[in-house]
Amino acid sequence: MLEDKDRIFTNLYGHHDWRLAGARARGDWDGTSEIIAKGRDWILDEMKKSGLRGRGGAGFPTGLKWSFMPKESDGRPHYLVVNADESEPGTCKDRDILRHDPHTLVEGCLIAGFAMGAHTAFIYVRGEFIRERERLQAAIDQAYDAKLIGKDNTNGWPFDLYVHHGAGAYICGEETALIESLEGKKGQPRLKPPFPANVGVWGCPTTVNNVESIAVAPTILRRGGAWFAGLGRPNNTGTKVFCISGHVNRPCNVEEEMGIPLKELIEKHAGGVRGGWDNLLAIIPGGSSVPLIPKSICDNVLMDFDSLRAVKSGLGTAAVIVMDKSTDVVKAIARLSKFYKHESCGQCTPCREGTGWMWRVMERLVQGKAEKSEIDMLLEVTYQVEGHTICALGDAAAWPIQGLIRHFRPEIERRIDSYKSARAA
Repeated sequence: MLEDKDRIFTNLYGHHDWRLAGARARGDWDGTSEIIAKGRDWILDEMKKSGLRGRGGAGFPTGLKWSFMPKESDGRPHYLVVNADESEPGTCKDRDILRHDPHTLVEGCLIAGFAMGAHTAFIYVRGEFIRERERLQAAIDQAYDAKLIGKDNTNGWPFDLYVHHGAGAYICGEETALIESLEGKKGQPRLKPPFPANVGVWGCPTTVNNVESIAVAPTILRRGGAWFAGLGRPNNTGTKVFCISGHVNRPCNVEEEMGIPLKELIEKHAGGVRGGWDNLLAIIPGGSSVPLIPKSICDNVLMDFDSLRAVKSGLGTAAVIVMDKSTDVVKAIARLSKFYKHESCGQCTPCREGTGWMWRVMERLVQGKAEKSEIDMLLEVTYQVEGHTICALGDAAAWPIQGLIRHFRPEIERRIDSYKSARAA
């Protein structure tokens, strides 16, 4: 388990003062100007040494992503965009950072902005996050008043920070759709290339990062990349905020070490599965878009990118959704299928047509009103949707169904047999 001295988010539960004075007492804004004085290359090197991988779901190396921004300006301004849309079902970590530890993000924006040559950053906040946006804006105002950010601040890098409130569209969690929405357009993903580091918001070099990825940067740079890399496992380093929900005794957010066993995470922090571990049916380990895994895998799997990929699932946003044996697992996945159908922007034909078709088949499978041959047909359609769309929403719609068929095919077949028997009686 992670020791308290290694926790980055020391006010995750809101027990202490979230304001600037409280944040400074916990170590935020300590030596920020000294970090900036060490230069852009030093910051990029330390971030690379830390091994930090993006905490928004994709897991791309953060330091490497920052280094893609042009070293020299060609006359276009550089921008940092922070993705606080947090629209993945089961995920509620960023909202607690915004509510209780907002200065970790504000300071992180300044440092990341400097490292990428950006004098301006935008934080794109999810439409439903009303109180969170107000708290974040208050923290930004406090930082301006204390001259920690702004045109003429004490840290030596002129920097402005703006909050943009979205309208609650899942698709705007995708970085290029977020950029489109930020520009005032319909939130639809862009084709890549060009990538945002070359042509991003308003056609300028832009880096889009998740809240948690930016908020951990100041502590990493204060304590050193090697410290962060010493936590977790190789290629899966550092700490991670896990969101545990569903059939557990104490749903919670908790910052833990990457690579912690899933069973230990749930039993130590969430009070265990309702009715005991043996009552567990399955877990979605990384938010609703990743394939579920049955209890047999949950018994021993580690919570990191590579371990979960090895069992054909993913860490995603680390939103752990626990389902006990009372769960109608087919109906649960059908509900997710309806969500992805509803949230598809409709730009790509495989996603626009496929998500609706998959949902309709899933609804019939819940009742057993299908032929067994349709299970393989459904699986084949998921493979035709996966990887054939501009953004990953097609994958997100396909993977939960793939996980269901992979691990619970007998249950689907049982329903079909049961329905046919009832009709014949």
